Amino acid sequence: MKSIFAFLLCIFSLACQTSDSQKINSPNQGFPLQTVQTNTEFNDYWYAGKAEITSYDLEQSRYGEIHQGKAAFIFVTEPFSKNKQVKLDYPDAKSKDNVSVLKMNATRKFNTGIYPYSTMQSVFTPIKFKDHPNTLKIATSSQEWCGHTFEQLNLKKTHYDHQLFSYFESEGDATNKLDKAWLEDELFNRIRIQPSALPTGEIKIIPSTIFSRFRHIDLKVENANATLEKGKTEGQMRYQINYPSLGRTLSIYFQKEFPYVIESWEEAFANSPNLVTKASRIKTIKLDYWSKNGTVDVKYRKELGLE
Repeated sequence: MKSIFAFLLCIFSLACQTSDSQKINSPNQGFPLQTVQTNTEFNDYWYAGKAEITSYDLEQSRYGEIHQGKAAFIFVTEPFSKNKQVKLDYPDAKSKDNVSVLKMNATRKFNTGIYPYSTMQSVFTPIKFKDHPNTLKIATSSQEWCGHTFEQLNLKKTHYDHQLFSYFESEGDATNKLDKAWLEDELFNRIRIQPSALPTGEIKIIPSTIFSRFRHIDLKVENANATLEKGKTEGQMRYQINYPSLGRTLSIYFQKEFPYVIESWEEAFANSPNLVTKASRIKTIKLDYWSKNGTVDVKYRKELGLE
């Protein structure tokens, strides 16, 4: 009898643990949003043959000071190979391998004294996250006059393969594996696809690849606290990630209504309250930018405030 009671108690305990885990990472049911897979508005916006380009005024913390610059987010849907993890040239011929992703190319450009910095991140997140719950790939590069670095994460069955190529001896050329977890770099895509499904509460997350390179620290899974609440203004939401062990907080402000345009973001450190990285939206346009490569098309950069 006692053994049966112990068995039932164990089952009950496990059930409670599963329930708590689901509660911590559950979608925010109160957020007004239709299911993205059947959302005609979503398809009309993201599958119209154009990219969305948003420019930002950037205040970048680096070397103990704030540097002025510009940032840009380019969001576009693409057919993507889940096996090779590259854009498919002929998606109709490889339908079983084709995953529709939202790609974000994020750039930052700023000067530190005499020399310039340029960074770029490419993040590939499946639209139908119920079928493909994890971002498939992240590629990040950073260039400045001292040298450049390149970093990539590729999704495997149980983990992410991580590669780093750097001109610093302490970093060198390295490969390792990271447990599956949320990725900070994918959060911007998640907001654009379905913000109600953002993780909240206590979560496991891999910090930004830009942050880890600027701080020259190893990329690893961290414990963090995530919240989704009203933003600074009416019609705005704030998604915030707090890393207790890093003393770092990332806050992303975005429009509450579709298409959930990202208005601004801030990165702050508890031990450096005066060194806060900020980006504030200048303008958003829809454009087939890949066909706008003539000298006359510089007008679009001026329209975005990037010139």
